Amino acid sequence: MRAFKFVIPMVLLVGGVAWVMLNKNFTDVPVMSRFYITLGAMVLSGVISFFLFPKDEGKRR
Repeated sequence: MRAFKFVIPMVLLVGGVAWVMLNKNFTDVPVMSRFYITLGAMVLSGVISFFLFPKDEGKRR
């Protein structure tokens, strides 16, 4: 599916940025909580981008 070309890089980008921001600015938050927050951000961004990006552009009417 064409949508996964956009979804997977977006999920990885959001996960990386979230992890860096949480480790830089919120060091007092426990590591497992930061991991769960990052994981939640990755899943949420993946679901949103899956529905927003076109699945197949070639099947237009």
